Amino acid sequence: MRAYARLLSSIIRMVSEIINLSKLLSEVKSYGDKLRYSKKSQGASTGTRHDLGPVVVWNATRACNLSCRHCYAGSDGSKNPEELTTEEARNFIDQLAALNVPVLLISGGEPLLRPDLEKLIKQAVASGIRVTLSTNGTLITPERAGRFKELGVSYVGISIDGLPETHNHFRVEENAFDRALAGIKNCQQVGQKVGLRFTLTAFNRDEIPAVFDLLLEENIARLCFYHLVHQGRGSPLNEAALSSKETREVLDYIISRSDRLPQEHGEKEILTVANHVDGIYLYLKLREAGDPRAERILQYLKYNGGNRSGTALACVDWKGSVHPDQFSMNHNLGNIREETLKRIWHSADSGLLKKLRNRKRHLQGRCADCSWLSVCNGNFRARAEAATGEYWAEDPGCYLTAAELSRGGSVFENNPHREAADNA
Repeated sequence: MRAYARLLSSIIRMVSEIINLSKLLSEVKSYGDKLRYSKKSQGASTGTRHDLGPVVVWNATRACNLSCRHCYAGSDGSKNPEELTTEEARNFIDQLAALNVPVLLISGGEPLLRPDLEKLIKQAVASGIRVTLSTNGTLITPERAGRFKELGVSYVGISIDGLPETHNHFRVEENAFDRALAGIKNCQQVGQKVGLRFTLTAFNRDEIPAVFDLLLEENIARLCFYHLVHQGRGSPLNEAALSSKETREVLDYIISRSDRLPQEHGEKEILTVANHVDGIYLYLKLREAGDPRAERILQYLKYNGGNRSGTALACVDWKGSVHPDQFSMNHNLGNIREETLKRIWHSADSGLLKKLRNRKRHLQGRCADCSWLSVCNGNFRARAEAATGEYWAEDPGCYLTAAELSRGGSVFENNPHREAADNA
């Protein structure tokens, strides 16, 4: 447990970085899949689809009522004096509508600490934007859950990073598990869709079966498994990361359990986040077994096109600064206080956005020559930068073998993502 006290895991919360195992394996339907696995998604360069803008993650506040050891935002109990005011936040939501943003994911810190949160949710929903919340769950009272349901919040994601002892240590709060579970139950009681988030680490991997059991015992609709992205508190540490062998073993279990769920327990959503290698691994695994679902899965992965930070995903922090995602906070694209998000997102002056949208010539190491580039797109740049100091280095989160990396073959010859990358 002493090593666990030095844990660094950054929890990523984003629609466009999800691999929906339930969709790929069993065609379980989810709103987000319209933004990931649609023909309109394939080749989209400035949004989730050709007809939509990006998903936007808004770190609405840096303040938090907990001091989690893994926090990528480095949050604490104090409000940052540079946070967007209510008036500025309302203007920001107008900018989202102008960019035709389909989803606003409000995160933090702890977003429930913003006193104007409900007013802002109401405005966003009225503007036709789907609103989801990322929260530690400890502040969701029955009354608050009811308000979220009335306001039209589409989904609430709450972190459970293991059994009570593990989760409480993670959160530096002895009652954090019970309070988070109470928040989940409060949402369920009013019909508010809610789900679990679990960060995959070397310290809690053995508790994955128990978290699946919790999902079933509490009849929770959704479970997301997050791969590590080193950032925030203690970011130089690597002790928490799973090895490639361990990652494969974990994925084997998650895939097997996910595949059985629809037949045994009805439709549940099981997803992995922040590692597009999972989709490739699933495809190879099923193809090797002669499973006819493999080719359908490959087609969905081609529609999605892999990591889309700076394309289908944007992050706006509490100060109004715009980033390609919430783990690239050191890469600023502009500030919504100074110019509109639409102008920033479509600016020809942003060298980083141009590179992210045409990555082939910039990727290094194994990522540069990988035959799966069209369905992975170089995976997660922030993780590569954290591990090596180089934004375009190969992603250490890739756990495929050299032989597997070369097995793309001719199936991608006519993929527009690959053609665009080759011509960048």
